[in-house]
Amino acid sequence: MSEKHFSGFVNIIGKPNVGKSTLMNAFMGEKFSIITNKPQTTRHRIIGLWNDESYQVVFSDTPGMIESPGYRMQKEMNKFAYSAFEDADVILFVTEKNDAYDGKEKVFKLLSEYSVPKILVINKIDITEKEEIEELKAFYTGLVEFDMVREISAIEKTGTEALFSEIKGMLPEGPAYYPKDQMTDRPERFFVSEIIRESILEQYKEEIPYSCEVEIEEFKESTLRGEPFVRIFANIYVTRKSQKAIIIGKGGASIKKLGIQSRKGIEAFLEKKIHLELYVRVKEKWRDDDRLLKSFGYLR
Repeated sequence: MSEKHFSGFVNIIGKPNVGKSTLMNAFMGEKFSIITNKPQTTRHRIIGLWNDESYQVVFSDTPGMIESPGYRMQKEMNKFAYSAFEDADVILFVTEKNDAYDGKEKVFKLLSEYSVPKILVINKIDITEKEEIEELKAFYTGLVEFDMVREISAIEKTGTEALFSEIKGMLPEGPAYYPKDQMTDRPERFFVSEIIRESILEQYKEEIPYSCEVEIEEFKESTLRGEPFVRIFANIYVTRKSQKAIIIGKGGASIKKLGIQSRKGIEAFLEKKIHLELYVRVKEKWRDDDRLLKSFGYLR
């Protein structure tokens, strides 16, 4: 008689910048979701697959929920975020002390309506006073009947291992939804574009990162001197000519720095040497352009 197998979708939701991507990376042990200190870092729903002989945990990192989206791209990001309720076997609602909820938000209505196990995850306890944690517990458990409340620091991995054990115990018996040797549903070129976008977020300030999108135009694998080698051409879309000038910098200094940082990240991810070329394109209203949003993966 074969041993039992457990599987399920564990969907991580919450506002931008509460540590959802950091938490998923703590579970996965791999850099699946880009992490910076800027909100709206995650723009797509990203799946990470944790496997062993008896379990397949399908983690889903979603964009932060935006109460009043300003343009089409943000509306589509919200669709990714709220789609987490459609297939969840377990929902992790991640919050921290700087979240500004008043209790009337749509997310609490949805959490109350769904009968799957729900865990309130209070993150960033390394920078939160005990009294503040107790206040957060009282506020959220007064709005939603959570099955469990857990306090963690995702960045320091405090409490994440115990939380993972609790999650596994909540999964239903079932088959593997994906091949066991697969670690994500996304192709390599998607993560390459995310690494470049992460470098933009880290290097540039103000509105520049939020006006950018990265498209991989060419991803060509070959060999160089007998070693695996990848040639990558990427387009960086911005909304104004002035932003293009900032990305490039004086004498091309800024884009050169961006290329060096991005290349290091991509080579570490692919474990191969690469040649990277970056091009900056101006597309004034790409965030409201259906054709471009479709090519970037926001629309189907």
